[in-house]
Amino acid sequence: MTSDQNIWTSLPVPAFIIDTEDRITDVNSAGEGFLNASRKAVIGHPVWDQIAVDAPLEESFLRARQQGTPLFVNDVDVGSGNRAPLQCALQIAPLAGHPGSMIMIISPRELAGRMTGGNTVKSAAQSAIGMAEMLAHEIKNPLAGITGAAQLLSMNISQQDLELTDLIVEESRRIVKLLEQVEQFGNLSEPDFKPVNIHDVLDRARRSALLGFGAHMTIIEDYDPSLPLAYGDPDQFLQVVLNLLKNASEAADPKGGKIRLRTYFEHSFRLRRSDGSGHSLPLQIEIIDDGPGLPEKIRGDIFDPFVSGKENGTGLGLALVSKIISDHKGWISADSVPGRTVFRLSLRRAPSETT
Repeated sequence: MTSDQNIWTSLPVPAFIIDTEDRITDVNSAGEGFLNASRKAVIGHPVWDQIAVDAPLEESFLRARQQGTPLFVNDVDVGSGNRAPLQCALQIAPLAGHPGSMIMIISPRELAGRMTGGNTVKSAAQSAIGMAEMLAHEIKNPLAGITGAAQLLSMNISQQDLELTDLIVEESRRIVKLLEQVEQFGNLSEPDFKPVNIHDVLDRARRSALLGFGAHMTIIEDYDPSLPLAYGDPDQFLQVVLNLLKNASEAADPKGGKIRLRTYFEHSFRLRRSDGSGHSLPLQIEIIDDGPGLPEKIRGDIFDPFVSGKENGTGLGLALVSKIISDHKGWISADSVPGRTVFRLSLRRAPSETT
């Protein structure tokens, strides 16, 4: 392999060579991962059939080719037929030595956002854990006294006032239930790491959902049977998937909807931390639903504690999911538009599976 080929293959961002007729003539490894398609499957196909850009780009692209100048497009949604759109920056430039051909580099914002936000989410989770102990001690016991006093009062008051004491008891119990969920958030044990067949976990979660909260849903399996073993705690993985399935089921139309469980291998996906350390996260799990989507006002904060888009929601479910995935040194992201919401888990493979 030549030096140029080594550089091309090693580029950490998706890159494409486009000929004079707007057909893809080459794609690097990161580009294959971005499209979830092999090099053989995309070579020779029109670029705009393979890459969907949510912007009127064709005229600007043609002008850049004719004038031999670079083109930069920031903060635009880019997707394909095999994945949900991501906010990206596009860099397009003439290919030296090949008149009319262009090179296009796609820089997804998703990974950068997840990497910079990871420590923030983890810190917020740790703060919530500390607060859980304080809340349990300082609030739970007095609430029991308030509930008992309201019940005693209800024995000797009028029917009209009885409604008020019932309200006190009901609301006190609701707060206790919230505190119990906060305690559960704080009492999560350290992961018991072992090789895990992620498809077994998904199947357990699917069967459990269909027998309970997701009985009105249709759950579709779209698995890569060659996926290697993951590395983590199977019970905590199950907790993550059940939580995501429950959220999708509750957001769906009461008459039902569809959830797609998808797995695939993305060899180019790596986590790099600010200190230069990093590791590969090639195992991808997507939970895709056709519900109304995440509320726009909380879309960027859904993994923070106490942020919820559900009426009477505690905002702890996705914070707990984020903490579990962070403890497994993985990443989680969400892409949502009305009619399609995708939660994506990126996980490590088991050490014995590492080549």
